Amino acid sequence: MRVLFTGGSGKAGKHVVAYLAAAGHKVLNVDRVPLGHPGVHDLITDITDAGQMYSAMCSHAGFDEMETGKGAQVFDAVVHFAAIPRLLMVPDAETYRVNVIGTYNVIEAAVKMGVRKIIIASSETTYGVCFSDGVVDPKVLPLEEDYDIDPMDSYGMSKKVNEVTARSFQRRSDADIYALRIGNVIEPHEYATVFPAAAANPGLRRRITFSYIDARDLGQIVDLCLKKDGLGFQVFNAVNDTNSVPQPNADLLATYFPKVPLSRPVAPHESLLSNRKIREVLGFREQHNWRRYVPGPRA
Repeated sequence: MRVLFTGGSGKAGKHVVAYLAAAGHKVLNVDRVPLGHPGVHDLITDITDAGQMYSAMCSHAGFDEMETGKGAQVFDAVVHFAAIPRLLMVPDAETYRVNVIGTYNVIEAAVKMGVRKIIIASSETTYGVCFSDGVVDPKVLPLEEDYDIDPMDSYGMSKKVNEVTARSFQRRSDADIYALRIGNVIEPHEYATVFPAAAANPGLRRRITFSYIDARDLGQIVDLCLKKDGLGFQVFNAVNDTNSVPQPNADLLATYFPKVPLSRPVAPHESLLSNRKIREVLGFREQHNWRRYVPGPRA
């Protein structure tokens, strides 16, 4: 597929772009800074400028495409990761502006240019635990996609609005638009530091309900979304199968979420941010469980 990918130079994006390129997709990276990945052309673009986004959406995906003489063709798919990636990087109003206006511009341009598959990066912060003021409990566990998301911060708010925007554009276009509530992204080099610290002090990862997503497994999830047609608007949690700490759920729930009810039984190490939907609907099979890379307790 010819894929326009926004934010491919970012922490998560660079791994997903590499995965898609290796899977045979033709990827155009649209970002403020170049990625420089072999075979992937970089187009420097500001997603908050609607004119730039429309122009990018009608672009060659590389110099080789100019040889056909047919002009720029409509992309088969758009994957939208570009954003202010977390709270407290820029002022709250700027986080909200870039993420909301940028996402509107990307989806509007894609839909009006006739793109039939759009995947956007939402966030597990929409569940209202991660960036909330104070120690906040979820209303129920495990966290699943039908949860009434209620963030209080500008980043989580922007992602909730983006899901509403995506759903609205899906209604008017009948394209497939999937929103991925991406968990804490872990790059390969981070295993050596993140997981031993979490094993020693699980409370460090309470705000993300102990979840994580390997950046390479995120690539698989996006690829599966590209291949899965006909679902209309969908939201998927994008996380690995298990929690990011060795302690069993019985201990984690008793220590960190003693007042939170369970909607169903959970397996001893099942991720409390559930990925059941991507396994059942998309066929996701994780390849990079943290236990493969971290010495020490692996229960």
